[in-house]
Amino acid sequence: MSLTRSARLSVAPMMDWTDRHCRYFHRQMSRHALLYTEMVTAPAVINGDQDRLLGFSDAEHPVAVQLGGSDPAQLAQAAKICADFGYAEINLNCGCPSDRVQSGSFGAVLMENAPLVADCVAAMRAVVDVPVTVKCRIGVDDQEPSEILPDFIARVSSAGCDRFTIHARKAWLQGLSPKENRDVPPLDYMLVHEMKGMFPHLHLSVNGGVTTLDETLKFLESGLDGVMIGRAAYHSPAEVLLDADRLVFGDGETRSAHEIVHLMLPYIADHVANGGRLHQITRHMLGLFQGKAGARMWRRYLSENAHKDGANEATVLQALSYVMEAAG
Repeated sequence: MSLTRSARLSVAPMMDWTDRHCRYFHRQMSRHALLYTEMVTAPAVINGDQDRLLGFSDAEHPVAVQLGGSDPAQLAQAAKICADFGYAEINLNCGCPSDRVQSGSFGAVLMENAPLVADCVAAMRAVVDVPVTVKCRIGVDDQEPSEILPDFIARVSSAGCDRFTIHARKAWLQGLSPKENRDVPPLDYMLVHEMKGMFPHLHLSVNGGVTTLDETLKFLESGLDGVMIGRAAYHSPAEVLLDADRLVFGDGETRSAHEIVHLMLPYIADHVANGGRLHQITRHMLGLFQGKAGARMWRRYLSENAHKDGANEATVLQALSYVMEAAG
């Protein structure tokens, strides 16, 4: 399946959440959805522990890396490193509103400098053969989204970016916390639809406030090319991902949450055998049975026991037994 088609449904890059264990877990539920790394800054890629920051399993594919930065030369160097690691896509973060990101002059603040973003995209495109994409907001602070977003997309697409994920909210760089910026600014889905009308040749995905596959299908049916889901895919992964291949990608295979647990066991055993800790994986699995009988005991048992010495796949099976008992 092409990367463009995989982008019909993607799981958003989320700091402290979408690490390699999370992505492997999500991949067991959907073979096709596009997965993203946590954002990693270009200087960290260049100067940091690359294996720790960028290492991933081929089983995670299709997987994209999200970079943070605003220096074209740095981003190009980092993009080349990421492409050599095997990532299928390089995504530039133009949407994160945190203070740390602002102080580094990247993330959402880049919405104020479309020419620089275009330079960054062009620099990365010049050194990698994989797609370079952008995740952005509809604007920041007192910008008028209906004016700046078309200009932003036009300038950046002319540099070689043909796929954008648009978080359909403004980011307020002053006065709102990063958490508030995910919820407080109103959503403007209509503007994203208008952008698709203005740029029919581009692949445009919508992000922000989408929590279900039903909503995803409505956006796709209305003409948008893709939907990116964030926190809902993390907290209720089965609700979002278990039926995604059948409904979004036309692939008939649907697994149960119980099957997913068993599919994770060899991965867990290998991780623990190599010195890893169980909770590093199971912290991402706590929401697997969200809304189902036994979900509370599943979460509680793993939360209380997965960090202990000797915790392994047997610990997970014990947690699963409570779900099975509750289900009768």
